[in-house]
Amino acid sequence: MEVAEKLPRGRHGLSREDVARSQRERLLRAMAEAVSELGYANTPVADVLRRAGVSRETFYEQFANKEECFLAAYDAGATTLLQAIGTALDSEPPAKNAGDRLERALKRYLAALAREPALARTFLVEVYAAGPAALARRVEVQRRFTEALTVQLKVKSERQRFACEAVVAAASALVTQRVCAGRAEDMQELHAPFLRFARSSLEAAGVALATP
Repeated sequence: MEVAEKLPRGRHGLSREDVARSQRERLLRAMAEAVSELGYANTPVADVLRRAGVSRETFYEQFANKEECFLAAYDAGATTLLQAIGTALDSEPPAKNAGDRLERALKRYLAALAREPALARTFLVEVYAAGPAALARRVEVQRRFTEALTVQLKVKSERQRFACEAVVAAASALVTQRVCAGRAEDMQELHAPFLRFARSSLEAAGVALATP
């Protein structure tokens, strides 16, 4: 998730849209950080305001309540992670085949979580405390990751799609365990063993990982 800097005091020449965008980004980041430290249930809006450096009026111009802000922060974090994975897949030199794309995606995914353990805790652990809407959003994010994987691996059948769904679910469960144990910085230890598992599962379903 991008960090928006606080706006300078006084006249700054920014449009109302730019100001609102900056305030929103700061609120999303502040929500994620506060929830990571305090837990969703114990995070008051006042703490989010303090971290973001915005007024209560500004908060309620952007969001109806704490839950809505959390859901927006969750969406922003998921989008940032998917974009980071996409950047890794598009980097030079080009991926040789589907297996290479799988390896790159997994490496970037684990690196992103290890780089921001506080945000990882918010999005992997505290989401369960944020209520039914947050859990529904988590299911949707899992679907987005599955869709991205099916596109990259060029799956052709329901069996192959199910294998992709299972791999995404397994990855989520394993990284969540690491975060709960306070070992987010050790994420890359999962890379080699999980890659072997994912390759085996996908190939058993008929996914052609050697296909360019």
